[in-house]
Formats: sequence, structure tokens, C-alpha cells
Amino acid sequence: MELQAELTGHLERVWCVSWNKAGNLLASCSGDKTIRIWGKEGNNWVCKTILTDSHNRTIRRVAWSPCGQFLASASFDATTCIWDRRSGEFECTATLEGHENEVKSVTWAPSGNFLATCSRDKSVWVWDVDQEDDDFQCAGVLTSHSEDVKNIRWHPEKEVLASCSYDNSLRLFHEDDDDWISFAKLEGHESTVWDFAFNKTGNRIASCSDDKSIKIWQEYLPGNDEGIATPEGVSKWKCVCTLSGHHQRAVYSIDWCHLTGMIATACGDDAVRIFLEDGTALDQRNEPSFYPINIKHQAHREDVNCVSWNPTEAGLLASCGDDGSIKLWKVPTN
Repeated sequence: MELQAELTGHLERVWCVSWNKAGNLLASCSGDKTIRIWGKEGNNWVCKTILTDSHNRTIRRVAWSPCGQFLASASFDATTCIWDRRSGEFECTATLEGHENEVKSVTWAPSGNFLATCSRDKSVWVWDVDQEDDDFQCAGVLTSHSEDVKNIRWHPEKEVLASCSYDNSLRLFHEDDDDWISFAKLEGHESTVWDFAFNKTGNRIASCSDDKSIKIWQEYLPGNDEGIATPEGVSKWKCVCTLSGHHQRAVYSIDWCHLTGMIATACGDDAVRIFLEDGTALDQRNEPSFYPINIKHQAHREDVNCVSWNPTEAGLLASCGDDGSIKLWKVPTN
């Protein structure tokens, strides 16, 4: 794992890094209440824009819309801001309110028709999106979790939303008769589930936890060959692999590369680790095996908070940490 660039400028810890779909812009957010947009000029990565004055507390998460023209930011001030760059400059055109406490994450559906937010108030909100009119209407308030909801992500191909929580579980939601409902609960972690990621096709989830482990969950569709029951014709998710003994502290972030199949983790032990599936396992579907292929100790001087794979350049990984820096790594792909 080779360091390609170190991006500095944030004045406090950096919580999140997020690539746009084209992979040519990276957004970061920080405890300094700012968002920075990074891009390449020649061979160097530089800060293109600094977005300020939208939030009055820590910005915890940023997420690009699928079209790349909008950026959403989630803050501890209990709001989510929508930034529109269709005019060529980023402009905050909407502020979403409703959560009672810190908004921990925000994510766009693959279609761009929905946005979701989650909060310390234990709820997940789904918003209908009308991008032309900058209109966001609450379509559902989901209260399935019993504790702080740490992160949310959409299925890569379907309008299925997933969440993870301080209550040690993950949940899956879909729309049913104009109402959003939870159709699956994934239990197995012994402590807070900090993050998770779908694989490329969305039939697997990798989750990471305060219990220092990674779990791989497999989806079983109705009529599956294994004979696993799917009550009411709804998919069943089961844990098929647990990776433990690799991390020394809580695992805060995980991302599954859709180009290479590599899984990256960010840990409280200041390291970034890369895992890959063993393609020689006898039963790759029901008993897969994953192994570490790369580890960067002291990737950051303090906790690593987030890792994110570039969606178009194989092996390019962004990380950020409590040390206030963002780093770009090149991970060998063979």
C-alpha cells in the first residue's frame, strides 16, 4: 500500500471522505464545520473549494448524488444541507430539519429519487427528492432501532435501505404500499455496528463493529438452493463469515470495492487493512473465507475514521482520521 498524497487543511478531525461517481472529486468533512472538495490538477491533488457557513457544529458525513450535481452534508447540529453545483459553484439550496439530535449519516438512492438520513435520536428518515425544484419531502420515519443509528447505505441496484446501530444490529428497509418498513434484522455483533458496505451486486454485506470483528452477510432469495426459509417471500440474510483477531480496537469504517472485490477497514488502532476473498474455498457462497492482503500500520497518527474506494480507478483508496489529514493510497490489485 503506497501513499499517493496527503491532503491537509482541515483544522480538526476529519470524519468522512466521499468520492463522486466519476471518481475525479473527493469531498471531506470535519469537526471544523467545513466541507472541502478536492480534485486533481496535473499530478497533484488540491483543494478546489471550501464550503462554510452551512452548519454550526461538526459535519459528520458527506454524500454525492448519483448525478454528481448535488452534495448532502449531515451535521451534529441536527440538520442536513443540500449543496447544488449546477451553476458551476456550490450553493446550499435546502436545509432538511426534523431529527431531534445529531444527524450521523446521509445517503442517496442509486436512482437519485430518495435521500436517507439517520440520527442519534434512533430514527432513520427517508426523503422524496425533486431535484428540479430543490424539494425534499419526508416519505417515512423509521424507528426500528432502539439506539443511536450510526450509518445508512442504499443497496447498489435496488431501492432498499440498510442501517446499523449502537443496538448491535443492522436493519434492511423497503417501500411497501407507500410506507417504508423494516423487512430484515441482522444480529450477531456483540457491540456497536459502526459501518457496513454492500458488494457490487448487493447480495452480500460486510459489517464492522466495536467488537473488533468484520462479518459477511449473505442474502438468500426465495426458492434458494440451500432450502433456507424465506417467510412471506422476503429475502433472508445470514452471517456466513466472521473475521476476528485482525483489529486491535474498534473498526469504524468499511468499504467494499466494486472494481476489485477488496474490502478496506479503518480502525481505532490507527491502521488501514485490506481483505480479499479466498477464491479457492470449497463453498464460496455459504462458507466463504477472507484473508488480509495488506495492512498499513500508523496510516494516520490517530484513529482512522473512514475509508472510501475510488469508483473508477482500481486500487485507489481514500482515508481520513482524527489527525485532521486525508490520505490517498494506491493498493496493488494483483
